[in-house]
Amino acid sequence: MKTTFKPIFSVVIPVYNVAEYIKKCLDSVLAQTFSSFEIVCVNDGSPDNSVELIQQYSDPRIRIINQKNKGLAAARNTGINASRGIFVALLDSDDFWAPTKLSKHFRHLQSDPQIGISYSASHFVDGKGQRLGIGQFPKTKNIGAKDIFCRNPIGNGSAPVLRKSMLNELAVPAVIDGEYRLQYFDENMRQSEDVEFWLRASLKGQLKIEGIPEALTYYRVNMSGLSANLDQQYESWLYSVKQNRKISPEFVDRWFPLASAYQKRYLARRAIQSRNTLKAFQLLWESFRQSKDVLLEEPKRTLLTLAAASLSILPNQIYDAIERFAMQKSSVALGK
Repeated sequence: MKTTFKPIFSVVIPVYNVAEYIKKCLDSVLAQTFSSFEIVCVNDGSPDNSVELIQQYSDPRIRIINQKNKGLAAARNTGINASRGIFVALLDSDDFWAPTKLSKHFRHLQSDPQIGISYSASHFVDGKGQRLGIGQFPKTKNIGAKDIFCRNPIGNGSAPVLRKSMLNELAVPAVIDGEYRLQYFDENMRQSEDVEFWLRASLKGQLKIEGIPEALTYYRVNMSGLSANLDQQYESWLYSVKQNRKISPEFVDRWFPLASAYQKRYLARRAIQSRNTLKAFQLLWESFRQSKDVLLEEPKRTLLTLAAASLSILPNQIYDAIERFAMQKSSVALGK
């Protein structure tokens, strides 16, 4: 039955092999105190029973769109193209939200029509959804292109809520598989596609990027994924830099050494979490070679990363206890 419901928010959830987490994700949206929303679940060719679990919900605000597997960027684009809301809220299917997430973003976006991207701080949770005691509590005001390029304060793909008008300004028309649609995130990318878009929005967009300091997003740290090919992740980031250099070569050339240094430090932390100590030290050395400002700007966080690399040779149980204590005391997150 065709609905005439026009939501304020469209919540776009890519779905791929997340049967273990999708219920928690959906329940967190349905529990929102702000109820004018639709949920657009994009089945990206998921091989498990994630879609069957979604189909068990009878809420008419939930829609499922099926496509062959094309990756996260394409799934987000499919969902945004199908969205009907004034605002688009991104939510990865293994993450979840606090009940007041949408209501607080609504007030934030309504308070200033110049805000194009509103994001929140995030708590980190484990595979069981339990808080780890750490998170991402980034800068939230006066966000410029340098902040996005070097530090990515938005943090993760479940934190931002986007103004639809801004998305349409940045969209690229494309014909994909014989069908016309708008591309927002670069579908050539399987990693760093969100980072590429945030920087593009900052360089080209006329609207502001601003955050909410309260942690309204629960970001699931996938420890098994931390040992992925770190060199490949860096190459993907370099591709995103290359794409945005077309917009402003002067800006990219000016800030690339520092941005690269922060990216290498971020990957070093990933290497530490997967206990790849040698790779962590290599990445930290490369980070310092790129720009010593990574130490001058954030000495505490950088030195803690170096210390964590040194301690990562300890047995896992001992290292985990030390790391958690240090992060809780210093408010240093797993992010960049």
